[in-house]
Amino acid sequence: MANAQVILKEKIQGLGAEADVIKVRAGYARNFLIPQGKAYEATRANLRHVEALKATRARREGEELLAFQEIATRISKITPKFTLSTGQGGKAFGSVTSIDIHKELEAAGIQIDRHAIELEKPIKKSGKSEVVIRLHPQVSALLTIKVEAGENATEEAVEA
Repeated sequence: MANAQVILKEKIQGLGAEADVIKVRAGYARNFLIPQGKAYEATRANLRHVEALKATRARREGEELLAFQEIATRISKITPKFTLSTGQGGKAFGSVTSIDIHKELEAAGIQIDRHAIELEKPIKKSGKSEVVIRLHPQVSALLTIKVEAGENATEEAVEA
């Protein structure tokens, strides 16, 4: 199994970020990374350019961090409201899931990854709940949501 060392030019999910010197399969480097312009071959001459790539990486990471902090402040200012229909005895039908929260955030103009919402289990109780949204390893936001009990589902079925 032949391996090759390459220097990444850009951030690649699962491999690394700019200026990282990594080992990958020779075919992957030769057939994909280098022709697509995503990596350099790790030669002595190219290793001298690593410092410039590190500066680019630091600038990009700083900009990302500021953007995520801005999104976190926007998230903490909103309070989405959800209504769950309830049955006999106040039991809720349905629940508030991370998908529902994601849709409300998109409606408010906030674009995030749905998997950033850390919800242990769906919310089935009415009242206020706090949900942690991890935007970046260094930035997380606390979203307060309100869940209200709606009309009784059994009463609606009787009326119909």
